Amino acid sequence: MSRFKLLIEYDGTPYSGWQRQDNAPSIQAALESAAEALCGEETVIFAAGRTDAGVHAIAMTAHIDLPKDYMPDTVRDAINQYLKPAPISVLSAERVSDQFHARFSCIARHYRYEIINRRSPIALKRNRAWQVSAPIDAAVMHEAAQLLTGKHDFSTFRTAQCQATSPIKTLSAISVKRDAEKVTIDCSAPSFLHSQVRSLAGSLVKVGLGRWAPSKLKAVLQSCDRSECGPVAPACGLYFLQADYEKA
Repeated sequence: MSRFKLLIEYDGTPYSGWQRQDNAPSIQAALESAAEALCGEETVIFAAGRTDAGVHAIAMTAHIDLPKDYMPDTVRDAINQYLKPAPISVLSAERVSDQFHARFSCIARHYRYEIINRRSPIALKRNRAWQVSAPIDAAVMHEAAQLLTGKHDFSTFRTAQCQATSPIKTLSAISVKRDAEKVTIDCSAPSFLHSQVRSLAGSLVKVGLGRWAPSKLKAVLQSCDRSECGPVAPACGLYFLQADYEKA
């Protein structure tokens, strides 16, 4: 068996999420089907993160064990061929040791949330960003976001479906930037709770709209009360950016 590390880009719009489902299409199932067409055997693919329905990836890391020692470019090109016309693309494939695990070897994960801040309907970014029509102040959002960095109990920003053993997480960095009508929220952490980034994004927008003072966000965090969370931002604006690993 040979283990391959894959970098994968996908549009999550038509899928129930990364994880294989019995009665709904998933990213994982599409990739495993394509890999089986390549090698003639059932395979299991493991990802650095399990994105929800409608969430996208710019460079999701995954790994897969194949029964033959294929050339990495062959793995990439063959899986891409069998994926057509699905909106999923293997950007690269490389051989890695059996000790590498896309999920458990990961030391940091990075997400981006995209907002289009304008009154006119969005066309090109439809299903790929959250449109907020009223003006939002990205600078104030960034100021408030810094109150969330560090190690905290993030129960306020945790959904009831979250399977994490603890709500305590360390948010390594978070930033909010504006580029014309696009506002991006970038978050980095060793790991995240279920819907944590979308929950943070929705609450930060309340600050950007002037409905919450920046200090209110700190109070909401410290409440550890899910009912205090702002609206959960829609899945369409969330992107898995990349996963980090120790250098060999």
